[in-house]
Amino acid sequence: ADKELLVKLRKKTGYSFVNCKTALEKFNGDSKQAEAWLHEQAQKEGWSKASKLQGRKTKEGLIGLLQEGNAAVMVEVNCETDFVARNAKFQQLVHQAATGTMFHHQGAKDQLTTYTKHFMKAAELSQLQTGPAGCLLSDQLALAIGKLGENMAIKRAAWVAVPATYYIGSYVHGALPADNPSLPNMVLGKYGALVICQASEQSQKSNLADLGRRLGQHVVGMAPLSVGSLEDEPGGDTETKMLAQPFLLDPSITLGQYVQPQGVSVLDFVRFECGEDTEIPEAE
Repeated sequence: ADKELLVKLRKKTGYSFVNCKTALEKFNGDSKQAEAWLHEQAQKEGWSKASKLQGRKTKEGLIGLLQEGNAAVMVEVNCETDFVARNAKFQQLVHQAATGTMFHHQGAKDQLTTYTKHFMKAAELSQLQTGPAGCLLSDQLALAIGKLGENMAIKRAAWVAVPATYYIGSYVHGALPADNPSLPNMVLGKYGALVICQASEQSQKSNLADLGRRLGQHVVGMAPLSVGSLEDEPGGDTETKMLAQPFLLDPSITLGQYVQPQGVSVLDFVRFECGEDTEIPEAE
């Protein structure tokens, strides 16, 4: 019976046999108490490791993009090495940061008359819950640090929501193969873009996803600083207004000349590059 309890506890929690055995002995075979104690110990170890590693630079990591209906979230989570960025536990942390941000804003995406965009910094993100009965993101971060042994940081998030006549184009560059079934709707990579557009009645709804992806590719590749307007004079490779830039996929025309015949207006965008030094804008 003891062995059966041990196997069950190990399977349920993922902690080592040695730790599970210690926990069961400590609580005379009470698996509920043993499980609670194991989580508590892991949390303590995670926090102590997190404080020891605090000063170490985190320039690697991933951008995570999560889209649900009329809302989208982009997050940046950093670690020390690309090796850890490819670890499933680290990717789970990116997913938790994205779902926590989405959950936090869920009430704000109804009855919108125009688009809304909100940025969150590390301190605010650490206090988010990962779901209705979820843990704090700061606790999840400490656990991941404890398990993987590298310093990590949940750096920033952007949340965007749009009303019915608008849509959100999205693109992630350097996307990892989507072979993790535990991360539904999640795309991970090194660069990400969200592009907020308004579609006219003439625009082909079926083409919007493709068009949104191309606009996202342009934002990632050309790194515009503002949208600009269709009246702007065409610029060269140093142009920073998006609509006046040479279109990434066909430099013989500007991005404005590409979108105009499609019956689509580009209103705004968000671009994240993993590891970039940036001042995160305040909420808009």
